[in-house]
Amino acid sequence: TLNRIYVVDDDEYLIDDWRLTELILADPEETIETLMDRSFETLMAYEDQEEAVKMFAKYDRAALPVVDTDGILVGIVTVDDVIDVAEEEATEDMQKMAGMDALDDYYSQTSVGKLVKKRISWLIVLFVGQILTALTMSGYEEVLQQIVLLSYFVPLLIASGGNSGSQAATLIIRALATDDIKSDGWKTVLKKEGSSGLLLGSILGVLGFATLIAWGLIDGDPLNMELVLKATVVASSLLLIVLFGNVIGAMLPFILSKVGLDPAVSSAPFVATIVDVSGIIIYFSIAVFLLSGILL
Repeated sequence: TLNRIYVVDDDEYLIDDWRLTELILADPEETIETLMDRSFETLMAYEDQEEAVKMFAKYDRAALPVVDTDGILVGIVTVDDVIDVAEEEATEDMQKMAGMDALDDYYSQTSVGKLVKKRISWLIVLFVGQILTALTMSGYEEVLQQIVLLSYFVPLLIASGGNSGSQAATLIIRALATDDIKSDGWKTVLKKEGSSGLLLGSILGVLGFATLIAWGLIDGDPLNMELVLKATVVASSLLLIVLFGNVIGAMLPFILSKVGLDPAVSSAPFVATIVDVSGIIIYFSIAVFLLSGILL
């Protein structure tokens, strides 16, 4: 690449980099040393490839010099190399976020056996999570028998919480990957996602309240205290479940990053499974609290 010239000393230590135009336009009588500002950015030879992607994005360069641990220039990395790396890293993160291990090769070159091997472990984990969801629901069998209407809203509630959590997890995973936020910025994220979850949950809660009231009136139920209480159970559950999902989805990437794991594994299905179990507990706890002595 001809747009940059790298300056080294007698021992091959990198001491500056220049744009070619700076050399061409410089006074021919000047020396290199007097024109140097010794300001440059480098890649370390032993750094992860992802660091190179971040550096190119940050400094908008066509090439960056690579030095070893002693600061000796060993070569350069160009932007076309980094584009390939960025594509690989993005593909890997997307596959992990889908709830599977990253493929070692292109999909078209991966056998059925390898596809199953990469996907089955997470499917088993999620299967166990869904068993926990079923067991949690079975603990509220008596409540469901007395108020069948509550069961109709279980998919809506846990899906809303799961979707909210998945959105938050995806946003934070990407922000961490691009260095938009640092691993120690969890307090700011917690505050922002807590506020977002509160607003989102409130909006969905109002929609849930109106939906259940309309449902009851269409079925011929009178607009009485019982119907309002049922609607209140759904609305308040939506608020708390979406808030919880938002917070869990946002915090899981930080927790995994803290213990040295890839944040991308806090995938949408994984977050959704956690929110499913907790959402059912929240829903029926509110139902028992508000409806005890009235409908239960």
